[in-house]
Amino acid sequence: MDGEACSLGQPLLVKLAPAKYPSFDLAEDRKGEVIDLVHERGRDAPLAKVRFENGSVSMIPAVLGTKIGSTMRFSLNAEIVNGNVISIQNIPDGTTVCNVEKHYGDGGAIAKTAGNSATVFSHTTDGVMLKLPSGNFVILNPKNRAMIGVLAGGGTSERPFLNAGNKWRRYRSKGRKYPIVRGVAQAAYVHPHGGGRHQHVGQSSTVARDTPPGAKVGSIAARKTGRSKVAKKIKIQGRT
Repeated sequence: MDGEACSLGQPLLVKLAPAKYPSFDLAEDRKGEVIDLVHERGRDAPLAKVRFENGSVSMIPAVLGTKIGSTMRFSLNAEIVNGNVISIQNIPDGTTVCNVEKHYGDGGAIAKTAGNSATVFSHTTDGVMLKLPSGNFVILNPKNRAMIGVLAGGGTSERPFLNAGNKWRRYRSKGRKYPIVRGVAQAAYVHPHGGGRHQHVGQSSTVARDTPPGAKVGSIAARKTGRSKVAKKIKIQGRT
């Protein structure tokens, strides 16, 4: 197998290089130049091919505004400019960052998808608090590095697929199964919800946690099912 195609004639998902920060020491002041912007299969955000002064080359997710010839600085005292990588302990509150390290030295793991960003919320005695894209808050090690700016490639997930083939290729690049056939549309010997003259489950769709794999479909150990009545109660109370 040559790495480009398997024995069945289907192409494999080949990654270019690890998309993470190089392992520079915090005290070092490194400067790199973007020599190319490349696309990697299965990744929405473009990668910036950065060459440093010592000749090493790294693939780093690019932020909005990155272009060939742009410079990036890896330093504790770098300017708060898009593309620079700084320790979050030296980033002011309210700054938009991306590709934040969850653990020091992992090369970036938080806010790493296209169009995503996090916000430096506050500096506490326990660490630096960040507001994540989900709205949750997390406290990280002050030494963790982050890139200033918003990751490029936003909006790609909002484009319509227009046909089933494009959607199939999209999910295939992500390693996800598509299309997924409904259980009620299958035959009885294929799926527990299948069979019958009409497409309906025909039994309780809630199963136990220790159900055998062949029958473990539907609502797994659900505490409750059906529509919630909380909104209805609030509406009634508001009228009264």
